Amino acid sequence: MREKRPNLSASILASIRAHKNRGVGGHEPHDRSKGMLIASYNVHKCVGVDGKFDPARTSHVIREIGADVLALQEADTRFGERRGLLDLAWMERETGLFPVPVNGVTKAHGWHGNAVFLREGLVRDVHQVKLPGLEPRGALITELELKDGSMFRIIAAHLGLLNRSRHQQARVILDILSSREEQPTVLMGDLNEWRLGDRSSLNTLASVFGLPAAVPSFPSRLPVLALDRIMANRPGLIDAVKTHDTPLARLASDHLPIKAVLKLGKLPFAEAVETG
Repeated sequence: MREKRPNLSASILASIRAHKNRGVGGHEPHDRSKGMLIASYNVHKCVGVDGKFDPARTSHVIREIGADVLALQEADTRFGERRGLLDLAWMERETGLFPVPVNGVTKAHGWHGNAVFLREGLVRDVHQVKLPGLEPRGALITELELKDGSMFRIIAAHLGLLNRSRHQQARVILDILSSREEQPTVLMGDLNEWRLGDRSSLNTLASVFGLPAAVPSFPSRLPVLALDRIMANRPGLIDAVKTHDTPLARLASDHLPIKAVLKLGKLPFAEAVETG
C-alpha cells in the first residue's frame, strides 16, 4: 500500500496553525557561546511586500539578524549589467559583515544574485557555479577558515522555479562536491522547493545533506511554504533552524530570513580537519 502523503492544503493549514500559536517573533541577540549564527535571506531585490524599493530597510533586517555568516539571494539587479543593491560600507560598519569577493563582476555584490557575507575569518577559495536551466541561476561555493583555525564550506544557492531545473541544479552541486576535498559543508539559500518525495529536488540532495528541517518562510506575512533551507552534510553540524520573524522582516521582503547555529568546534571531525 502506498504511503499517504499530506497534501498542500493540509500542509498550509498546519503551518497557519503553527504560525498563530507561535505569535509574533521577537528579536533576541544570539549567544555566541552556543556557536556561530549562520543565516540565509532572499531579499527580493530590496522590494518589500508593500511594493517599495528600500535597501536601507533590508539592511536593517540584516542588522537585526546579527549573523556571523550570511547568504543573500537576489542581492543584485537581475537584468543588464548586474548592480549590487546594498550599501556595503554601511553593512560593514553597522553589522561587521564584509562580502566574500567574486571574480568577473564590477558593480554586483555576488554571483547571479547570490552573495556571501562573513564577520571574521579567511576566505580560502570561492567557486562560482553557473547552474543549468532556463533561468539564469548560480551558486557560490566558499571555503572558509575561521579564527580558531577550523575549516568549513558554505554553498549559497538560489534554485530555479521549474522542477526539472531544480533537479539538474541539485545534481550539479553534488557532482562538484564529490570532486572536492571532504570537509564540513552547509548548503543554504532559496531552494524553491517545499515538497518531499521522489519528485522533489530535496530528495536528490538528501544523499549528502539529508532532509532539512521544514521551516516555513514564504510568504513573509503568513509563512506556509519552506522554500528557504539550511542543510548540513554532518549530523549535529547545525542546530535550532528557525525564521527571523520580526515586524520589519515581514515587511522588507516576501521571504523571511532563516537562521541556524553552527556547532563546528563541538564535532569530533572538526579536530581532524584542523590538524590534518
